[in-house]
Amino acid sequence: MLGSKALLMVGGGAPRAVAPGETHQGVKVISTSGDQAVVVIDGQRVTLRVGEAPASVGGAAPSGGDRIALTADGRGHFLAQGSINNRPVQLMVDTGASVVAIGQGEADRLGLNYKAGRPVQMSTANGTAPGWLFKLGSLRVGDVVAYDVDAVVTPAPMPAILLGNSFLNRFNMRRDGDQMMLIKR
Repeated sequence: MLGSKALLMVGGGAPRAVAPGETHQGVKVISTSGDQAVVVIDGQRVTLRVGEAPASVGGAAPSGGDRIALTADGRGHFLAQGSINNRPVQLMVDTGASVVAIGQGEADRLGLNYKAGRPVQMSTANGTAPGWLFKLGSLRVGDVVAYDVDAVVTPAPMPAILLGNSFLNRFNMRRDGDQMMLIKR
């Protein structure tokens, strides 16, 4: 949810904020309220809730893929919807980050037990900062899942979770203009 709009990702495409009454790639948003949106997909009315598994109407649910296709936004950032330990998150590819990086507020929202991890000093663009290094049980982008991914939590707030090399190194990466393809090794 993004205010009164539903943040929809249709067919693995880039997320788009859609207001009630609007249609995006054949999915019409009927209403939004709190943590849910009512949509019509292929003539079927479906209630989607934040944190639930993606809906699949008229086909099988994803069974675990091996490739991720991303499109750069207007600023050149590669953003993706995903989940950590089955909780929804917004991710941004950062090839300069050694590990997946999460702001403390987001880590708390996700219920991550990062303080049981190892305290570390991190080098950031703004100098050094304290943090906690630990492992994520699962990190999903699209229908691709990686397990036991190194991550660090920093006290600084972040607009998105940085998808660093502890995840990216598990893939071969190809970029062509504003398109990026990650293929599991």
